Amino acid sequence: MAKRNSRATLQFLLRSFPHCSNNPPLLPSARLSSHFPSGFDEKRRFSQRNIVHGDRRFLSLFNLVRNFVETKQWGVGIQRKCYGSSAGLVQRNPRFSKFNDDDVRYFEGILGSKNVIQDEDKLATSNTDWMHKYKGSSKLLLQPRTTDEVAQILKYCNSRCLAVVPQGGNTGLVGGSVPVFDEVIISLSSMNKIISFDKVSGILVCEAGCILENIISFLDNEGFIMPLDLGAKGSCQIGGNVSTNAGGLRLVRYGSLHGNVLGVEAVLANGTVLDMLKTLRKDNTGYDLKHLFIGSEGSLGIVTKVSILTPPKLSSVNVAFLACKDYNSCQKLLQEAKRKLGEILSAFEFLDSQSMNLVLNHLEGARNPIPTSLHNFYVLIETTGSDESSDKQKLEAFLLGSMENELISDGVLAQDINQASSFWLLREGIPEALMRAGAVYKYDLSIPLEHMYNLVEEMRSRLGNTANVIGYGHLGDSNLHLNVSTPHYDDKILSQIEPFVYEWTSKHRGSISAEHGIGLMKANKIYYSKSRETVQLMASIKNLMDPNHILNPYKVLPYSLTS
Repeated sequence: MAKRNSRATLQFLLRSFPHCSNNPPLLPSARLSSHFPSGFDEKRRFSQRNIVHGDRRFLSLFNLVRNFVETKQWGVGIQRKCYGSSAGLVQRNPRFSKFNDDDVRYFEGILGSKNVIQDEDKLATSNTDWMHKYKGSSKLLLQPRTTDEVAQILKYCNSRCLAVVPQGGNTGLVGGSVPVFDEVIISLSSMNKIISFDKVSGILVCEAGCILENIISFLDNEGFIMPLDLGAKGSCQIGGNVSTNAGGLRLVRYGSLHGNVLGVEAVLANGTVLDMLKTLRKDNTGYDLKHLFIGSEGSLGIVTKVSILTPPKLSSVNVAFLACKDYNSCQKLLQEAKRKLGEILSAFEFLDSQSMNLVLNHLEGARNPIPTSLHNFYVLIETTGSDESSDKQKLEAFLLGSMENELISDGVLAQDINQASSFWLLREGIPEALMRAGAVYKYDLSIPLEHMYNLVEEMRSRLGNTANVIGYGHLGDSNLHLNVSTPHYDDKILSQIEPFVYEWTSKHRGSISAEHGIGLMKANKIYYSKSRETVQLMASIKNLMDPNHILNPYKVLPYSLTS
């Protein structure tokens, strides 16, 4: 194929994406103009990352999906398949006590009666994960307001051998934040204060129950951003984010929470409070124990406070939506983006044609910005920098070179906030579209980049016409979201997916959990990613820090090691 004329290619890339003014808004109350600060230049109104990707939704996509699931407002049947005490996956540990009236009175003495919840309707929400896949049968929900109250609760529960489940926003996807049986739920939602913020260093200290979106809004007013951004930001809490080592859309730029969290305060199973709430970037005094609580899903202790390093908000953001002919082109495009865009590259997301089709068919308001034809792959690139003119020139030069070298088949560069938002909707709207389409089997995997999409193709070969297999995710992080969409849940289809998906990932030295965690779903599958010696050491740490195993039982580690 002949290389395109440079001038024609550049004009083609910069064409405007058609406005669809007669389309209904994404959310009735979301008016983008209301989010701009006074005096904000309309010509530069998409130059803030939090506006393009954060506040533009006003209510998070997660909340919208959750509302539709709970109220059944979609025009299709919402497919549910619950796992819990009734599923027989694990047996209740007989060493755990069941709470009684004396326990309730003790907790009421600490928390007050209004923070000791036994109402069945209120408990129903906390017993069930947001996808209605996992359901416990807890009869008691506690709402502490301070670290000292958490410590008193755990000390007492440990002495009584009452199992507990720490819970934040309950937005997890692997059953880690809900009871399996009758564990006492400890909600951190009332611990939602921002304690301090240093404008010079950008270090924020807050309680674990702070909702991520509220932190984002606070930092925006201070001229900073969170290094973490998730679709569930309207409900998820920072303590849960840290406890699951949540990834998200900014990891390619800012790294994981293991690098951004400077310190934590955590309460151990016996009620001991570990004050590791440092605000220092350098501290080489012995073992860095905070990392034990980042990603351990509340199985070693309950995180109550966090200090986190936040970067300054930069003034220039650009978003491009591109088409590629094959997966190899996507890989080469990423390689070139890292070299040519360097420090301003803030997101590199990909989706295949099946993902695009799903969104266009099931998500209201979704429009293909490259409508000439359906391409095999799509890439969303975002840059964030401090010099709007220079950043845009750099991105345009990169796009032009990529088009001429045939890495890109087609593409559009967003000209305003509406276009940027519409591009992000196509990527972020995939989970909602999947829920609308019917039953879905979800897998969150890290796989070496060169092999990553091979799994999608092999899964399609295995399942044939019985399912729609789609692949999308964070290409910049080698994180594949493999989803198998079917009209209804079917054990025969599940048997074709598992354990094949885990065996394939293990064979290619990948991880069976890139960012969602292990929870209940993958506790007995951890050996696909970790050696027996490694898992045994994890169990030894668990036995040392929580000898009665009351913290989030049946999760993270194989049941055989913790029963």
